[in-house]
Amino acid sequence: MPFSLLDVIALCCFFICWVGYTGFARKKAKTTNCVARCLHQHRIYWMYEIIGRDVRVSEAALLANLERNISFFASSTLLILAGVLTLFAQVERLESVIGSIPYASFPNHVMIQLKLSLLTFIFVLSFFQFTWSMRQYGFVNVMIGACPFDQSGENENLKKYAEQMAVVQDQAAHSYNYGLRSYYFSIAALCWFFHPLIFMIASLFVVYTLYNREFRSKAVKAITLGQKYLELESVARHAKASNTTNTNQNVSDK
Repeated sequence: MPFSLLDVIALCCFFICWVGYTGFARKKAKTTNCVARCLHQHRIYWMYEIIGRDVRVSEAALLANLERNISFFASSTLLILAGVLTLFAQVERLESVIGSIPYASFPNHVMIQLKLSLLTFIFVLSFFQFTWSMRQYGFVNVMIGACPFDQSGENENLKKYAEQMAVVQDQAAHSYNYGLRSYYFSIAALCWFFHPLIFMIASLFVVYTLYNREFRSKAVKAITLGQKYLELESVARHAKASNTTNTNQNVSDK
């Protein structure tokens, strides 16, 4: 029998870790400060700033830099896919390589093809996420180009428009994050070639690593603190603008 009970348990553990962590992170981000939640607020403030800028060269450069990063991963994913698909024609050689590794589980033809199929599935999914992220950043560019200039920054319609720009950019970042997460779990899937127990341990370790980086890292703390300073600055600007408006109105009344 090519499939052992341990292999089935390890594969189930892998998908539970991946799907379970994705749902957990999405739900927890609604109530807890994390990379996704705090950066969403930063994007809203960024889009607020855009409506008050007549020249938006810096925004174009920043978005182009983000798109270059995603384009790099999308291109790399295609190369990795080509390599994985090539391995399907070298299963016998792969069997001999794995069999020569000490303490590795005994390889067989069907199991190696299944493991390669899992890697193929992961990188195809990753490619879809990266390309969808690139398209959504393109949508953000179009929305920025269509956004009128408002020197006061107090136009409520444009503020709502800025928030929608932030939502589209947020969705693009989520797709990029899902693509990167696929890379993390592909490392765990590689461990299945050696032993199902290592596969399970690697899956759990990936979840642990992702959780620490997205919810408990120093970067999260710095981004959260930066968000608070932006909120204070926004309140101060609004108060200053209100005082200026009231002063001008009093002068005109006199």
